[in-house]
Amino acid sequence: MAIAIIPEKSVAVNPLKQSQALGASLAFLGIKGMMPLFHGSQGCTAFAKVVLVRHFREAIPLATTAMTEVTTILGGEENVEQAILTLVQKANPEIIGLCTTGLTETRGDDIERFLKDIRERHPELNHLAIAFAPTPDFKGALQDGFAAAVESLVKEIPQAGGIIPEQITILAGAAFTPGDVQEIREMVTAFGLEPIFVPDLGASLDGHLEDGYSAVTASGTTLKQLRSLGSSAFTLALGESMRGAAKILKERFGTPYELVRDLTGLNPVDDFLQKLSHLSGNPVPEKYRRQRRQLQDAMLDTHFYFGAKRVALALEPDLLWSTVGFLHSMGAQVHGAVTTTRSPLLEKLPIKNVTIGDLEDFEQLAVGADLLVGNSNVNAIAKRLSIPLYRLGIPIYDRLGNGLFTKVGYRGTMELLFGMGNLFLEREEALVMSHWSSVINQ
Repeated sequence: MAIAIIPEKSVAVNPLKQSQALGASLAFLGIKGMMPLFHGSQGCTAFAKVVLVRHFREAIPLATTAMTEVTTILGGEENVEQAILTLVQKANPEIIGLCTTGLTETRGDDIERFLKDIRERHPELNHLAIAFAPTPDFKGALQDGFAAAVESLVKEIPQAGGIIPEQITILAGAAFTPGDVQEIREMVTAFGLEPIFVPDLGASLDGHLEDGYSAVTASGTTLKQLRSLGSSAFTLALGESMRGAAKILKERFGTPYELVRDLTGLNPVDDFLQKLSHLSGNPVPEKYRRQRRQLQDAMLDTHFYFGAKRVALALEPDLLWSTVGFLHSMGAQVHGAVTTTRSPLLEKLPIKNVTIGDLEDFEQLAVGADLLVGNSNVNAIAKRLSIPLYRLGIPIYDRLGNGLFTKVGYRGTMELLFGMGNLFLEREEALVMSHWSSVINQ
């Protein structure tokens, strides 16, 4: 059991966390025909767009209500209305994902009333689905905003219908990359099940070329699929942050759900495949039995390099949970852990302490570690401490292929094993060479 520590500092020094609005926009980007709309200043939207473009290296559709000093004082309803009408005219989205920012949350704009009044004045918007997620960036973090967006989608869009036995809803949290979603889809469909992912980043941000230009998201979960969620026979919530959305579906449609906190490592993947076998009534396919044997061999090959190694982590709570579990399964030690926001998982972590803080806290905790795990903003710390960095999370702007990186399933676990294992191997070789060089010089 871990003790959550919150440093008593007046400001964040070298922030680790990303804003809720960024997380919400990332979730909305997994819906086809979507246009995420930030209710705030142009700078808020520009910052989020830069982070997402640098991480995925893809065109990212984002819009803004472009609040100014005057509209901030007088009220933002006219800006929201004009932004929606302009988007309908120029981009023709099937759905708009409306997020607030610190500016408009501080002012206290009543967005739900805004939307109700706007629809009354413009009946031509009745066909347009609008999902609203309150995402103040002065509290919470990316994971919270992502969860808020998913909750808004399952609260506003789905409709009741007859149960389709083979259809299941999969709520994929912020810890899962587009490559992860694709791997999970492959596992689920191998059992004859028909998954609907909310959101489906594996279809929208996997780095593929479209036939033509689209001002809105060209792929992802369709509006038709969202509306059919009430017909799903079961819900799999991937990540603790997805529990709220799963509860909404259960309350609205009576859909039973199960929380899957982890899909990295031998035991978690075993449990997941057994669950899919139980849901479908089909045995585990032979290809996964072979992949399991491959993973066992990979664990044998790499455990010499993981044993008793000290690893310092700077990750969002859901991702921190799965990474800690993976490292412990390989015999590594968590030297220090820093996360971004509160979560029920923190006190359950099998470590002594976890700090809800910034990268200044992380740098102090990381001294003496053998490996650092975090996003690209940790790289400067890694250089100062002369400790290798394994990049995980968002943003990663100094490596290619972030959209297709996979860490789930047997194959994804092997990718993680070899990635970290190679860093441990390189560090050991460097230390040996340094030792013999000093001996020779003496």
